[in-house]
Parts: sequence; structure tokens; C-alpha cells
Amino acid sequence: MKKVFTRRHKIILGLVPVSLLLIFLARKSVYFAEHIYAKHIYKLLSQLVSLITGLIPFSIAELIIAALPIIFILLIAFFIKKLIVDKENRKVIIARSFINILCCLSIILFSYTLMGGLNYYRYTFSTYSGLEIRQSSLEELYSLTRSLALEAGSYRDGISSVDENGVFVLSQSFSQLRRTAAKAYKILAEEYPILGGYYGAPKPVIMSKLMSTTETTGIFIPFTMEANVNIDIPDFTIPHTMLHEMAHLRGFMREDEANFLAYKAGMVSDSIEFKYSSTMHALIHAGNALYRKSPDLYFEIRDLYTEGMINDIRNHSQYWAQYDDTVISTVSNKINDTYLKANAQTDGVESYGRMLDLLLAEYRKKQGLSGE
Repeated sequence: MKKVFTRRHKIILGLVPVSLLLIFLARKSVYFAEHIYAKHIYKLLSQLVSLITGLIPFSIAELIIAALPIIFILLIAFFIKKLIVDKENRKVIIARSFINILCCLSIILFSYTLMGGLNYYRYTFSTYSGLEIRQSSLEELYSLTRSLALEAGSYRDGISSVDENGVFVLSQSFSQLRRTAAKAYKILAEEYPILGGYYGAPKPVIMSKLMSTTETTGIFIPFTMEANVNIDIPDFTIPHTMLHEMAHLRGFMREDEANFLAYKAGMVSDSIEFKYSSTMHALIHAGNALYRKSPDLYFEIRDLYTEGMINDIRNHSQYWAQYDDTVISTVSNKINDTYLKANAQTDGVESYGRMLDLLLAEYRKKQGLSGE
């Protein structure tokens, strides 16, 4: 009878306790998560893998995901064939197949842990920014939102690239956008060296329309160190999405921080389109929060929106309306919510809104306002 459990299996399954130990250390020691893992181990691995995968123009992760159903069918067919041909060893075949599945899961867990998972336990970006995170008044929220609305309007007035409906259209190709985004992070790294390094460029997702059905604008894949961008979404949101996924690549996995870093990178960019994209994203977050607190104040600021801004927002709403509350989007959001909560983001999908705390902290700093 063939041996079921081999030495190789033992070694691979041994990666599970190693992964759990690393997660335990990161949870218990922020020093380990930041100074040993994030700033050294992850920094080295991410740049090395990202530069290698970056040599390939298309998304390797997307190709693998597209091939998974075919691979799964072939493996099932191979498994059934072995059961039919080798009747005497059916129990061994079944047992070994089960162990192989566990080994695959073990490799996935270890790879995820080593290639980015521990970054959820590192220092928050506020540690490096020096921003004071605290509760904000309605007056502060109103002032921030008004400021963002006026900035967005100013940037939008300087943009001439629009379609027949007056909706913003990017004047740059995806390749140009990647160079602009990389330059923005290079500039931002002068202020925050923790963001420095050499990484592969973001990649467009070929199946972006399918990606939109899950209400996903971009995704960072740690296994291949690729920042993948949905290019079917409204143009004014693409630059910010690109910068957001690049923040993940640089080791900041929390959604609120990635949004804020994308905003900061966009604002130091020499591209007015990036500035507009970043400002509009911040304005939408701030405006939604203000509306929940005071609809009257929100509509007061809403009157400041330029015609171009209104055209872009209307187009944005119409685009996502077709995917809202579908079975696929609902399941996707539930999975994403569970994933975030499992990785120390206890607010789940609500953590996307916590970007506002950082925006308000920076606004107070710029205005010279201090806490009580």
C-alpha cells in the first residue's frame, strides 16, 4: 500500500503553525509588526516580487483567477480518472487528495501572512504623519467639506477633456497615468520616507466590467504584489483608485489609511486630473458624513458644486446604480466585510469612511486649530 502522509506533506503543513505564530507575534507586538516585519521583511519582499511581476504588462493575478475554474475541472477529472483506473488504492488516493488540499491551503495562508497580512498590525499612518486624531465638531466638518467643494470646483474648471455630456474624460493613457502616479508617490516619499521604494506599476484589469459587478474599483493582490485597477469605472475615480492600491503595495493595508494616502499623493501630483480625482473622493466622503449630520448644511455646500462636478457625480451614480444590490455585489460586500473584520479592522466596510478622521486632522493642522 502506498504511503499517504509523506515528509513533504509534514513540512508544508508545518507552515500553518508558523503562520499562526507570526500572526500572534504581530498582534501582541507592534514593534515586531512595524520594525521587523513591515520596514524590513515586507519592504524587501514586496519590492523584489513587485519589480519581477511588474515586468509583465498584464495582471498575473487576473490570469490565475481566470484559469482557476479550468484548473479545478481538470483536477477533478484527473481525480476521477485515478479512482477508476487504480481501484485497489482508492482509499489512499482520496486520503492523499485531502492532504494535498490541506497543503495548498497551508501554502496560501503562509504566503498571505508573509506577503502582506501582518501589515494590518503595524503602526497606523498617523504615527508617521503626526496628525491628531480626535472627535470633530459639526462646524469643522462643514468647513472641511466647503473647502473641498471649492477646491474641486477650481480643479474641474481647469479641465477641458470632457465627453458629449460634459462628463470628465481622462486625457492620459493608462501608461501615462502609471508614470504620473509613481511620480506622485516619489514626491510624497520626500515628506514621508516610509513610502519610499521601487515598486512595479499598477495594472489594468481586462475583465473590469465583471469586476464592477462585485462593486470593486481596485484590488491589491499580495501573492503577486500587483495593484490592479478597474478601468471601466467613471474616469474621474480612476486616478484615486490607482493611488489607493499603490498605498496597499507600500504596506499600508487599512482602507482608511490607503484612501488618505491616495488623497495625499494626488494632491502633490503635478496633474490637475489627479488633484481633481483625489479632491472629489475626499469631498464625497466628507459630504456623505455632513449629510448624515445636517442635510441643510450639506445642501448649502451642494449649491457650490460646478456644472462639471454635477455631471461627473451624476454619471458616477448612474454607473454604479446598475450594480447596486445585485446578488453578486451583496455577496462580494459580505465577503469583503468579513475579510476586513478578520484583519483587525473591526468596523468592517465602515472603515472606508474613517478616512474622514485623517482629513479633519490635517485640515485642523493647516488651519492652525488645536484640540481643547
